[in-house]
Amino acid sequence: MPPPPAAASPPYQCSVLLRRLAASSSLATSSPSSFLRALRCLHARLLTCGLLHAPSHPHLTLRLIHLYTLSRDVPAAALLFRSNPCPIAATSLVAAHAAAGHLPAAVSFFDAVPPARRDTVLHNAVISAYARASRAAPAVAVFRSLLASGSLRPDDYSFTALLSAAAHLPNLSVRHCAQLHCSVLKSGAGGALSVGNALIALYMKCDAPEATRDARNVLDEMPAKDELTWTTMVVGYVRRGDVGAARSVFEEVDGKFDVVWNAMISGYVQSGMATEAFELFRRMVLGRVPLDEFTFTSVLSACANTEFFVLGKSVHGQIIRLQPDFAPEAALPVNNTLVTLYSKGGKIAVAQRIFDSMKLKDVVSWNTILSGYVESSCLDKAVEVFKEMPYKNELSWMVMVSGYVHGWRAEDALKLFNWMRAEDVKPCDYTYAGAIAACGELGALKHGKQLHGHLVQLGFEGSNSAGNALITMYAKCGAVKEAHLVFVVMPNVDSVSWNAMISALGQHGHGREALDLFDQMVAEGIYPDRISYLTVLSACNHAGLLDEGFHYFESMKRDFGIIPGEDHYARLIDLLGRAGQIGEARDLIKTIPFEPTPSIWEAILSGCRNNGDMELGAYAADQLFKMTPQHDGTYILLSNTYSAAGRWVDAARVRKLMRDQGVKKEPGCSWIEVGNKVHVFLVGDTKHPEAHEVYHFLEMVGAKMRKLGYLPDTKVVLHDMEPHEKEHILFSHSERLAVGFGLLKLPPGATVTVLKNLKICADCHAAIMFMSKAVGREIVVRDVRRFHHFKDGECSCGNYW
Repeated sequence: MPPPPAAASPPYQCSVLLRRLAASSSLATSSPSSFLRALRCLHARLLTCGLLHAPSHPHLTLRLIHLYTLSRDVPAAALLFRSNPCPIAATSLVAAHAAAGHLPAAVSFFDAVPPARRDTVLHNAVISAYARASRAAPAVAVFRSLLASGSLRPDDYSFTALLSAAAHLPNLSVRHCAQLHCSVLKSGAGGALSVGNALIALYMKCDAPEATRDARNVLDEMPAKDELTWTTMVVGYVRRGDVGAARSVFEEVDGKFDVVWNAMISGYVQSGMATEAFELFRRMVLGRVPLDEFTFTSVLSACANTEFFVLGKSVHGQIIRLQPDFAPEAALPVNNTLVTLYSKGGKIAVAQRIFDSMKLKDVVSWNTILSGYVESSCLDKAVEVFKEMPYKNELSWMVMVSGYVHGWRAEDALKLFNWMRAEDVKPCDYTYAGAIAACGELGALKHGKQLHGHLVQLGFEGSNSAGNALITMYAKCGAVKEAHLVFVVMPNVDSVSWNAMISALGQHGHGREALDLFDQMVAEGIYPDRISYLTVLSACNHAGLLDEGFHYFESMKRDFGIIPGEDHYARLIDLLGRAGQIGEARDLIKTIPFEPTPSIWEAILSGCRNNGDMELGAYAADQLFKMTPQHDGTYILLSNTYSAAGRWVDAARVRKLMRDQGVKKEPGCSWIEVGNKVHVFLVGDTKHPEAHEVYHFLEMVGAKMRKLGYLPDTKVVLHDMEPHEKEHILFSHSERLAVGFGLLKLPPGATVTVLKNLKICADCHAAIMFMSKAVGREIVVRDVRRFHHFKDGECSCGNYW
């Protein structure tokens, strides 16, 4: 800046330099070091000229203090203020400290000014500081001190600040709002635009229904309105869920206020009214209303959360055509939403390209692409992203834990959960729900109980997500009583809770109890969904309740308007096949209003195996070979169907076809938790360190079982071999080895719980029934279909599974 004329006096020179520096205050942001260096040079000049705190030139010190607050060297400004506290300097310092979030320091400058010297502007600054910090009570106290001074009167800014602070009053009522409104009218400040806006915001913050009417009255009486006026009304109605009233106010707006348009579009998106949001967006484009990052973010969010992916792509195309000059900070939310759009639209590669091109990324960006890979079942890629993330928050860990669980990698989910806690990241209830679900998949009951204890300690026992996960975990670990106890004590149960408990009862063979619980859910006003009916039909299937199954199937559409899907038909067909009514199942297929899917043909094939209908079974297998040629279950079911009928040549032909197609059978395995460790057994297992001891124990128990009447059912060995070879294969089935290990290692009287990845065979089922009686222990086996509770030589399934 050029120096002032040499003939000018020092006070004049300093005044000119201070004014010029104030005029270039933008340098405080763009070049803070240069601004502060110039300011300190002026400070030194004032000192050397004896003008600092000079009574004849007080404005120089005040301006210097103000410029120091702009430079963010607030300590220097505070030091100047302490030597001569005055209301003008205090006002600058209060505002600077409040903006920085240092409320106690801001208030200290107000307190440092003697009450007799305080003016209205200083009071306003402190009231605004309290409003910024959502501190209503002290703001009201300062306002009262302003009124009590006698010599001061509140102005428009006083009421604007007071009303903003009052919006944070706890239990804000219409009476509070009306009292403040009366004070405004008495003071004559009601006509001020800022006061009117603050009154509308105050009324809209009040939960009472009549508050919106009073806010509307304020709007109608305002002599002038601006963008903030209309936006406050629209946002207020949207927050109350009254989108219609918000639209009514919106249509009164005279002017292209883009913020108001954005607020209305955002309101539609939040209310799930995507079509209305798009209609308004089109009007915005046609009316040449300015589009900004908030507009695009809202519209793209609507596309990402609905079935409007194509529209989302067109909006993206419009962004590319317009090439808005967004700063990186403004482009960030738009790009994050684009990543979400393409991830949910099944275009994860496009989402990755957008992510890679982003100039600025935050934790939301990383979580968005991470979630995209998890939801796209690209778990290995998700793991890479998770390891690469420069910063993670609680959501990052939760997404990854949940991804592992849904990707059938429960052990990895628990490892990650433990790593999260080791990193001192506190899991939320949703993350705990994921870890608990992993325990259910692994059958790790002890670990699940520990996590249940942690939930109670952390106060998460009221969480629906955690409670629902606990119900499922206990059920999958064979502890159906504990599952029911969790269900009973949950403070708030939703449809997911009911479905989980109904499913638990059905899987454990309590079919009648499951149906009773479903009826209780409906009686309590909880509307069932399609999952509810799936659980009910499964319960009927497990218990052989054919008539009840048809009753609930028919009630879906009749009573609740739920259209049965392929999974519902598959459950019903499976129920018919297991009940020996394969002809009725064939007739039911003809009535299905869509082409039968693989799950339906698989249910038919399973029924044919049980009933020996070779012709229909072969046809069903042909359909499955066309639809899912690499699915091992089809080959195995068809081969077993031929083997059960003694058609060994046909069975061998199917097994050869399976080999030729490169399809591998999933090996059967069983596992059991003993001593905080999960022990896994395969068929004919000899690698387990205690396998020899287990075989010896099973031979001893086998002798007792034979005395009780057990005879090996060699018909279940679907290979053409000698009877003694079949008996040897049955003896070494994985579930039998796991049960034997549990009987050996668990404390006397403890329930033995074994999990198996395939369906338990008929001989093992009979053998374990006899085993439970021979050793006097309860044995629980969870196979791929359901739970079997063996006790005193009987099973909870009633030999129907």
